[in-house]
Amino acid sequence: MDQDGIPSTPRGSLRQFLEQLSGAGKAIGVLTSGGDAQGMNAAVRAVVRMGIYVGAKVYFIYEGYQGLVDGGSNIVEADWESVSSILQVGGTIIGSARCKAFRTREGRLSAAYNLVKLGITNLCVIGGDGSLTGANIFREEWSGLLGELAQNGKIDKRDVEKHAHLNVVGMVGSIDNDFCGTDMTIGTDSALHRIIEVVDAIMTTAQSHQRTFVLEVMGRHCGYLALVSGLACGADWVFLPESPPEEGWQETMCIKLSENRARKKRLNIIIVAEGAIDTQNKPITSEQIKELVVTQLGYDTRVTILGHVQRGGTPSAFDRILASRMGVEAVVALLQATPETPACVVSLSGNQAVRVPLVECVQMTQDVQKAMDEGRFKEAVQLRGRSFEGNLNTYKLLAIKKPDSQIQKSGCNVGIINVGAPAAGMNAAVRSAVRAGISSGHRMLAVYDGFEGFAKGQIKEIGWSDVGGWTGQGGSILGTKRTLPGKYLEQIAAQMQAHSINALLIIGGFETCDRIKQSASGTKRRVFIIETMGGYCGYLANMGALAAGADAAYIFEEPFDIRDLQSNVEHLTEKMKTTIQRGLVLRNESCSENYTTDFIYQLYSEEGKGVFDCRKNVLGHMQQGGAPSPFDRNFGTKISARAMQWITTKLKEAQGKGKRFVTDDSICVLGICKRNLLFQPVAELKKETDFEHRIPKEQWWLKLRPLMKILAKYKASLEVSDAGDIEHVQRRGHGEPAAI
Repeated sequence: MDQDGIPSTPRGSLRQFLEQLSGAGKAIGVLTSGGDAQGMNAAVRAVVRMGIYVGAKVYFIYEGYQGLVDGGSNIVEADWESVSSILQVGGTIIGSARCKAFRTREGRLSAAYNLVKLGITNLCVIGGDGSLTGANIFREEWSGLLGELAQNGKIDKRDVEKHAHLNVVGMVGSIDNDFCGTDMTIGTDSALHRIIEVVDAIMTTAQSHQRTFVLEVMGRHCGYLALVSGLACGADWVFLPESPPEEGWQETMCIKLSENRARKKRLNIIIVAEGAIDTQNKPITSEQIKELVVTQLGYDTRVTILGHVQRGGTPSAFDRILASRMGVEAVVALLQATPETPACVVSLSGNQAVRVPLVECVQMTQDVQKAMDEGRFKEAVQLRGRSFEGNLNTYKLLAIKKPDSQIQKSGCNVGIINVGAPAAGMNAAVRSAVRAGISSGHRMLAVYDGFEGFAKGQIKEIGWSDVGGWTGQGGSILGTKRTLPGKYLEQIAAQMQAHSINALLIIGGFETCDRIKQSASGTKRRVFIIETMGGYCGYLANMGALAAGADAAYIFEEPFDIRDLQSNVEHLTEKMKTTIQRGLVLRNESCSENYTTDFIYQLYSEEGKGVFDCRKNVLGHMQQGGAPSPFDRNFGTKISARAMQWITTKLKEAQGKGKRFVTDDSICVLGICKRNLLFQPVAELKKETDFEHRIPKEQWWLKLRPLMKILAKYKASLEVSDAGDIEHVQRRGHGEPAAI
């Protein structure tokens, strides 16, 4: 065991890891540029700490490219404590500025001189496509700039030889999610949180007064925020730059709004991206839409422009984890780079961090704008990627009900049931399944109160308007119980026969977990001991620790003993003797029978006397409560619609054949596996499941465990990619839908 870590890693692999990624004698500069985004600080923290961990010097470059050009006090060496307590802070602590000077060769010459003076030949840029394009130009000109500096006598030939190559790695910080080559950019999820908080608040007042609200959200060239917030709140209409409404949209929209009112819906929500246009590339403004609704329908209509509130506030757990993963991967990419390695961007594909060529990503992002300018909107949507295209298709499927005359009846009955513990996002999934099923011509049946209710015959037909407004509600409206079906099998079979149920969609599982967003901030020298839920699954504790910058996380999947606990206490005590004033320890509720939360609290309290005091908190069922996050609403909606498509395909295959589904692939579980949504037969999953503890035998997120330890200053070995392992950006058409 390492002297000051929790490591489960043998010393050999740790030594090998550090040799493979030695940063000795290397210097890394990190800057944030362009518009700020929540999560940028988490990325900066990860770059600084990972860089220091592998032995490199890391420099803050303040005020973006302006600081790079000006040099001097704008480029400062960072230490471990420089980035303490910044995970939960929005914006960027190193500042960001637009810089005209860097667009000129003279400006870039000055920037090159400032870097060479400090021996910095590795640059990590966090920003949008403009910032990353500038970094790539700088990299391509590097040798020429150094040659010119030597010619002018500012540096000597040894400097030119020593710093011959500039390595550049980018991370995309943009709330608009407007960069091709990644499923999500840093800041997008947090911006969606701000939007959904406002929408949820507005919906209560709109219902009280039967109002129509027109919400304008950011997205000058990309409609992602408008589209996903529309999906997440069940908006009546969404306006996007990439997919303008068809000619005559004014009349169609007014008919849709009045039909919804006729179904006793007391409010209408219309979401507009600030860059929304019609098919002639003319702007569609929120005021225009308000005027139309008031004139044509006479509805009391209000406009809310969210503006820069979308950039502000605390970053979400998703953004903190995403930025931390990207920051570590960026340092690894810089240290593995060779003179032949192209500048790359660290991006997200499903739940995997991957590297893609910067030039290809920028080119495709520019191609989207070109397609929009030329009126090739279908192509623009495809270029945005499968995630955007999937969201758009799902929104269209669920937002507008086709007339009954246009829906071909399948003659099939599909049941929907919630089982297990309640989880935020269940209601969004039910709404999505009901509407997708009705659109496919099925008769949809809701089963109330889990398998127990199923056995008792608590089954009722559920219609399109019955699930209106369900997306944002927490818990399970259908009701859910942890009762297993074993003792009710005969009664359930009888009910399935009585109601002629051809297919059953089960939403739930062993224990459906929501992410924890716990960020304890202490006063003077305080350590918080937090107990999370999750049964024997340590996902919440581990990912919560990564999101909150915790010092330790105890989980069932990684056994620990008293020596590990003692080592952790000593490690934390040493840290707290510095300027660090806050400690955070997370414990999964079932991680150990004997090392309870009380035991750990008492141990830390006793051993930390005179250095820090302790507080403990058992979060309990509050983790299952509250409104679902934008991610859970969107994911529940998309995965459920996909499940209904699969069910529909299976039912069509069996039509007219009197076929019974008895093969393994007729009972599947749908979920994310690495980069894709996969249907996996339950028979196969049996082999991969630890039934005693109700968890998978292999947990993908355990690969992120060393990352949490490294960022908390423990010794650990991280699984790294092979040098130069860069993937090309795919121009995706109609393929397998994106995982997120």
